[in-house]
Amino acid sequence: VGSEMCIRDSMLGVHQPDFGFLMDKMQYPSGAEIVLNNELIQAKSEGEIAFKLKHDLIGPNITADDVLAATDKVFACFEIVDSRIENWQIKIQDTIADNASCGIFVMSEQGVDPNTVDFENCRMTIKNKGEVVATGIGSAALGSPLNCVAWLANTLGAYDIPLKAGDIILSGSLAAMIPCQTDDEMSVEIEGVGSAEFKFVAE
Repeated sequence: VGSEMCIRDSMLGVHQPDFGFLMDKMQYPSGAEIVLNNELIQAKSEGEIAFKLKHDLIGPNITADDVLAATDKVFACFEIVDSRIENWQIKIQDTIADNASCGIFVMSEQGVDPNTVDFENCRMTIKNKGEVVATGIGSAALGSPLNCVAWLANTLGAYDIPLKAGDIILSGSLAAMIPCQTDDEMSVEIEGVGSAEFKFVAE
């Protein structure tokens, strides 16, 4: 499906961006009912913006403007990250070895034109069972989610790996990670981008 940016903060002892690869089987539509214990080990939810490309992005020297021009639509997204490392006691080498702690992701069904979005200032609200549990802003992700995608394109470019038209790229979290519970009913709304939701159900 594509690639994703990860920005882990000092709570996890990771102080630099990294990246992993997304696969078709990781993607769920908004409204999905997910059996937590079947899919994940010690899951945490993150609110992000997903970019779907219409043109290739091949680093180096990709800018935020290049990302904007290459993006077809953007979507509200949950990345539900996971780790094989006990109690999330990870360092950068651990999350790299663990495919950037990729688990699964949930995207809104309808994307929007990226040219209509204020990426730096868009506000995000995450609710669980209707109660606000986290808020964030676009600038929390390297100053702008556009910068995150540019960083990824340039980093992959050093390995001669392009981001291709049709790929989905996750921006990295706009707020702190939220530990998942088996009865979560999560929703995310991002100004100008849209909303997505999912819930965990019993097996």
